[in-house]
Formats: sequence, structure tokens, C-alpha cells
Amino acid sequence: MPRLPWIQALTGASRAEIAEVLAEIDALVAIEAEMRATHAAAGRTGYAQIRAPFDLYAIVRLTQPEHIVEAGVSSGISSAHFLLALQKNRHGRLHSIDKPTFQRGAVLAADESGVAIPPGRTSGWAVPARLRRGWDLRVGPTQEILPGLVEELPSIGLFLHDDLHTPKHLTFELTTIRPKLAAGAVVLADNTIWTGEAFPRFARQLGVRFVRHGRSDLVGLRAAPSRSSPRPR
Repeated sequence: MPRLPWIQALTGASRAEIAEVLAEIDALVAIEAEMRATHAAAGRTGYAQIRAPFDLYAIVRLTQPEHIVEAGVSSGISSAHFLLALQKNRHGRLHSIDKPTFQRGAVLAADESGVAIPPGRTSGWAVPARLRRGWDLRVGPTQEILPGLVEELPSIGLFLHDDLHTPKHLTFELTTIRPKLAAGAVVLADNTIWTGEAFPRFARQLGVRFVRHGRSDLVGLRAAPSRSSPRPR
């Protein structure tokens, strides 16, 4: 279930505004069922994915980012919810980077990653075709792709780290995106149990506090907003 205090801390929205956006989730039932069916058809009913997809949807709806950068895609659950929110916003673009790990055989072996991609599929394989228009999906190492992508963009309104979970890699990503963070930008990182002080240190560098999604290791922060730029609705 979405966590209202977490969404509120990252967006500055009122509880009424958040409730209004979360009411839109009922309209996503069909597409959620489609993605679950896609996973099941590939033998992945327990697929490891972002733990807060509806929170991501709400954050994008409430902050109205022009550009979202996502590092780590796998089957595309987070990507799909970003794309759904951007579609509802009627503006903005998602830029995703993924270096896929492929499943070795027809059945996922016990020693393989839970996000290994099934045979015959590639990054974002569960994202419905009707959401893909305008999606900037780049396949390859983040270390090679992210600097060039950041250079291309005028600003970054939301960033999600969900790829290689090491302190060094997360620090690289946060350092790379920092110059292009928009006022009030939201920065998220999953699986921070493995990334040590990288995210807390970044929050201190920005002079803001980071917030945890409940008791999980999904965390986020909101860059200082501009007083002259009210949040669009």
C-alpha cells in the first residue's frame, strides 16, 4: 500500500492532494492485471521489483517532472508506473538505463539473480506496448550511458537508483545527476542496505533530510524547492 507520509515528505503535497491522486489507482486495475499476467506467463509470479509502484505513480503526478531518469529497469514495473503517471500528466519523459542480466535456461536456477530476464525477452519486457511511445530506454552500462544522458537533459525532476547496489556505484550516479537536479527534484534509491552511507552523505551535501519508506531500505529526498516555482497540478 502507498505510504502517505513518505509521499508527503517527498512532494510537499497536502493529504487531500495525495488522496485525490491515489484515487486514480482504481483506473489502473486492467493494466496491473496485464503486467501480472505477463510475469506469470514467463514463470515469474514472485518477480523481484520495486516495492512501492503506486508511490512512484503518485510522486510523478504530484511533482509533474519534465524529465525522469531511472537506473535499473529489469521487467519494467517502476518504468510502467512512471509512464502511466506521465501519460496522465500529458507531459514529461522517462529516460531509463538498464544493463540486463539474462536467465541461463528455461527455468531460473537457484544461483541466479531474481531479476534475471527470461529467454526471448529484454529490458522492460513487462511494460505494455501502449505505454512505450516516447520512452527513452537505453541498454548498456550505467557508467557509460548516464554521463552523456545527463549532459543532454536541461534538468532532472526525478531520479531512481535501482541497479548495481554498491556504495561506489550509487555515489557515482548521485554525483553525476547532481548538477542537473531541478529545484524540488525527488531522488530515490532502493536496496540501500547494501550502499552504506552513500545516500545519507548525498542528503547532507544537499542540506536536506532523507526519508525512509516505512521500515524498508527504499529511501528518498527532496531537493530544496524554488520559492518562485509553485508545484503544478
